Amino acid sequence: MTRLDGKVAFISGAARGIGAETARRMAAAGARVVLADILDGQGQAVVREIGQAGGEALYVRLDVTSEAGWNAAMASTVSRFGGLDVLVNNAGMFLGKTSEESTLAEWQALCGVNLTGVFLGTKLALPALKERARTSPTGGVIVNVSSTAGLVGSPLAPLYSLTKGGVTLFSKSTALEFARKKYRIRVNAIHPGVIETDMGEETFRTRARFAGSNDMDAARQAGLATHPIGRFGTAGDIANGIVFLASDESAFMTGSSLVMDGGVTAQ
Repeated sequence: MTRLDGKVAFISGAARGIGAETARRMAAAGARVVLADILDGQGQAVVREIGQAGGEALYVRLDVTSEAGWNAAMASTVSRFGGLDVLVNNAGMFLGKTSEESTLAEWQALCGVNLTGVFLGTKLALPALKERARTSPTGGVIVNVSSTAGLVGSPLAPLYSLTKGGVTLFSKSTALEFARKKYRIRVNAIHPGVIETDMGEETFRTRARFAGSNDMDAARQAGLATHPIGRFGTAGDIANGIVFLASDESAFMTGSSLVMDGGVTAQ
């Protein structure tokens, strides 16, 4: 028996990076997984990889800002796998601009993915989560991917920090709401530091631009200097944390924040 046997998990933003690695590790842990994204080719490739490894996976196209898209994705999930136990609100975008530089359109796009996407995912997955939670020994689970920028201020990306701070408090608030309503659904947030993904590369480019340079190596070294552990994180590091939060091993956790940042916020 493995850690997620019998569970059905839905992961937004699952075509690459943290989302894709989470899907792989959840499938390896026994879950049937639904990967949702707008990057169809990459998402379908991960599904094939999971299938070749003996797992069960489904890809659905999803713009997380679309209510109709979420409804269709949930219908596909329930039709294929019979229900839903775990929602991972992972889809996100980064905006490496100051408040003065950012346009209203950029802010609205950032909010659409990082905030509206989490709201819609939570709201529209809730009926399926509630149904399975009634008979599950430990109930259902929502894992929201926030950031260390949702815990402390970001000198590189203040608006990104604003959205991720919203995810942090939304996680706590919905955890309390669902507990009050006796839904048997736990909600926790995970807070990655700088991770070796496409989004991580964006932070290096932002750091270099703010330094008035195109020297990405210098930007990486400056970022690395803030990590006491001596390295950046990997998608696998964060995926392991998400698998833990999705599993029964975290059954006494709700409204919590799991920080995985190499010691950055400990300073």
